Amino acid sequence: MCIRDRYHVMGGIQGVNLQSVVIRIDGTLSFDSTTLEADKYMEQWPREGSTLLECIELRACTNLTITSSTEGTLDGRGGKWWGIPGIGYLRRQEHRPRLLKISDSKDVLVQHTFLKDSPYWSFLASAVTNLEVRYSRIEAWRMSHDSHSVVDLSAFNTDGFDMAGCDNVWIHDCSVWNQDDCFDVKDGTKNVLIERVKASGLGLTIGSISSNVSNITFRDAHMSNTVKGIYMKFRGAGTIADVLYENIVMDGPEQFAIWIGPAQQCDGCSVANLCSTDGGPCSLCWPDIPGTECNAPADAHYVNITLRNVTVNNPKKSAGVLLANATSPGVNIVFDGVVVNNPSSSPFGKDQYYCKNMQGIAIGGTSPVPPCFTDLTTNAKSVTGS
Repeated sequence: MCIRDRYHVMGGIQGVNLQSVVIRIDGTLSFDSTTLEADKYMEQWPREGSTLLECIELRACTNLTITSSTEGTLDGRGGKWWGIPGIGYLRRQEHRPRLLKISDSKDVLVQHTFLKDSPYWSFLASAVTNLEVRYSRIEAWRMSHDSHSVVDLSAFNTDGFDMAGCDNVWIHDCSVWNQDDCFDVKDGTKNVLIERVKASGLGLTIGSISSNVSNITFRDAHMSNTVKGIYMKFRGAGTIADVLYENIVMDGPEQFAIWIGPAQQCDGCSVANLCSTDGGPCSLCWPDIPGTECNAPADAHYVNITLRNVTVNNPKKSAGVLLANATSPGVNIVFDGVVVNNPSSSPFGKDQYYCKNMQGIAIGGTSPVPPCFTDLTTNAKSVTGS
């Protein structure tokens, strides 16, 4: 199948039981309408019952390739779905289509593809075994490609490359600039390598998790003006085990560069309860607004988590949050050469990390050392030796 030139289409495109098929996009599929017809277009979007169909969904496929001889574009024209900043989400919330979903499939390759301005999540692989994504990119922004303004962040839920219930995933030489999780390992996923990537949004993410996830590696990543950086989050009970973040550089993160703890979210919330924990264990307003809460779920286990050779330059907040429940503390958390240069003193002061119930060690040139970690850094050894 070969798609050339630019086509303006309605969503609900589906492919089922494709075997040894190559989809070549040498042009653009644009899911759009005129501005004046936007509401009519969205109301007429294909549905199954009350559920919107995805822009494109491919199910039960084997040996599937999505490629281009140049760079094929899927343009979600998401602005009409995002609506007016601050108001649009209240109207549609998460009742929006994903741009590309591949499910219940195996041996899948996606390459040379540009996913632009998705109405909702940009790319979701669900229950896919043996997935490779390479030389592809995602963008979702309203005004700026250099920062994440309040207006840009109102393009909620524009996740980048998401994977749920997947096994044996390799994503490499890709980039994401969006307003939510950039590369995101979701529930029930294992054996993932994400490398040589650029990301700016809510970060290199595992979560939010309420299940088991294991053997995940992020390495060789650069993050410019990202919102969060390394972001691991539980929404309920489960285990995140055997995780490595290695050779990560962040320049000017706008919130916390490192977050290992509960999910900071409020799914389904209105403006009235946006700062509550009704839609997640940690308030979106914590710790900036007094009285808000951030609570790690019980039976949520971080086990064997290593950050190695991580450099953070000029974060706009303190270094980060490391938080587990007292009944299920983090076990074998290792910071090896994790260096935060010129961090803000706000909100955690000289401690730099909000650190509770983590059984961790800091080694190599790690600085600053999280206050609840054992300090085995080269600096500590030299002081002890003297």
